[in-house]
Amino acid sequence: MRSGAKTAVIGGVFLVVAGGVGYGAYTGLVGPGAPNTSAEVRTGPLTAEEVDGAAKEFLTQWASGKDASAVGQLTTDATAAASYINSFREEARVTSPVITPGVAVGTRVPFTVSATVTFEGKSAPWEYGSELTVVRGQTTGRPVVAWTPSVLYPKLTTATRLVTGEASAPQIDAVDRNGVELTAEKYPSLGPILNELREKYGKDAGGSPGIELALKADESAAGAADQPADQTLVQLAEGIPGKLTTTLDATVQGAAERSVKTFSEASVAAVKPSTGEILAIANNRADGFNAAMLGKQAPGSTMKIVTAALLLEKGLIGADKAAECPKDASYMGRGFTNLNGFSLDDQPFSTSFARSCNTAFIKLIDDVGDDSALGKEAAEVFGIGLDNWKTGVPTFDGSVPATAGGEAAAQYIGQGTVQMNVLNMASITATVKDGAFKQPVLVAPTLDNRQTATAARTLSPAVAQQLRRMMRITATSGTAATAMSGLGGDKGAKTGSAEVDGQETSNSWFAGYRDDLAAAAVVQAGGHGGDAAGPVVAAVLGAG
Repeated sequence: MRSGAKTAVIGGVFLVVAGGVGYGAYTGLVGPGAPNTSAEVRTGPLTAEEVDGAAKEFLTQWASGKDASAVGQLTTDATAAASYINSFREEARVTSPVITPGVAVGTRVPFTVSATVTFEGKSAPWEYGSELTVVRGQTTGRPVVAWTPSVLYPKLTTATRLVTGEASAPQIDAVDRNGVELTAEKYPSLGPILNELREKYGKDAGGSPGIELALKADESAAGAADQPADQTLVQLAEGIPGKLTTTLDATVQGAAERSVKTFSEASVAAVKPSTGEILAIANNRADGFNAAMLGKQAPGSTMKIVTAALLLEKGLIGADKAAECPKDASYMGRGFTNLNGFSLDDQPFSTSFARSCNTAFIKLIDDVGDDSALGKEAAEVFGIGLDNWKTGVPTFDGSVPATAGGEAAAQYIGQGTVQMNVLNMASITATVKDGAFKQPVLVAPTLDNRQTATAARTLSPAVAQQLRRMMRITATSGTAATAMSGLGGDKGAKTGSAEVDGQETSNSWFAGYRDDLAAAAVVQAGGHGGDAAGPVVAAVLGAG
């Protein structure tokens, strides 16, 4: 993993247990390359015997403590494999692994590892599963293991490393705004966030570090800066955890966790409009990425909230003023249409907003007279795109880059170069509800005296009132009505569907508020905003 890794072997006895179908035929170790003893370079698909033999040979030699260079020779990248195997033994301090192969599926062979992690007289067991793939060597034709760091541990990459030693930060006992304990076991979406909070606030929270095996960013590798905070895998000795109070609400968080599980690849965020406090963050994604706070996607028609604010401030529309909504429109050579080609005649702009009429927005961009005006509105009123949010953990703060022509028009309806995540859209919705931008926060700024972001100006009362009225109409009789029908109180919403190149079905977006709670959600390939993301948001708003 690192060029300075030593070649000495640390540890006790290493074993391979032949537990998979096909391995019973092997009664002892075979020499390197034994499945292909002919001088002729073999080609063609691998046989089951070749897959079994190559996998067993690699796993046996890795577990037995053989010189890492020799083990590396059994892979497609001998140098890299040897370095990682060396580090697995010396930096991760993994000893006495028992590796049990599973049943091969084609050229893929799953296996489990049961080992001990040892450091300065402390030890703890470590068990996990991984898999390898056998391929034919390009030059030798010999069956070998396709090298990738994830063979040694599934989450290991070229930008991370496994290290055992004193923790870089103390553990934390995180609690919600009411003192309810927050754990990754009960609230899985909070796992990456709790790691970030621990890394930043562990010492400030009054804890002391323990000894652990952790997955860390490899600071010498490309992409290290994009890696999440250290992830504890095995704790050898407990430190003293510090207590950290967050702005989260366990009830709302629980609703968010349940709602995103209804759909694959879904994210939701909820904030308190009057304060900017984040009440919930949840993701249901195969890759474990915190897309709710770090995602970058086109938000579709939920962006029309910002566009409507711009047009209202320019005096180009009024909620009750008639607006053109033809079935199609164009700007600077780029054409736009409405869903299923609908049009509206002699209707107020609030109806175009509630029905999500694209052309009603596109028709007015020429009257604005500044193709970059939308980005200015997003930054000056909604705090978007300034890259200065300090929530307490890393976030992407949205982006509406300056552009021109047809690309600028696409931004008006949340397509093109606009990039948002659901925390951004929840904040935008909260700004409309409150009338002023309050930067989202996950922990109180007083904890570390950080300066939160502010917006250059607030919405005028008249504009804010019209925006809320249009969002209420959308929630009661427009495209968001079905999703919001079960909610009472002061409510408003906006739906969105964002087209993605190469994706047959659009992403489903939804933003809404109810009293002093605002939320936004996205469901990848979920279709119309009210169909998938809408129920997710409604469930969260209903828990507030």
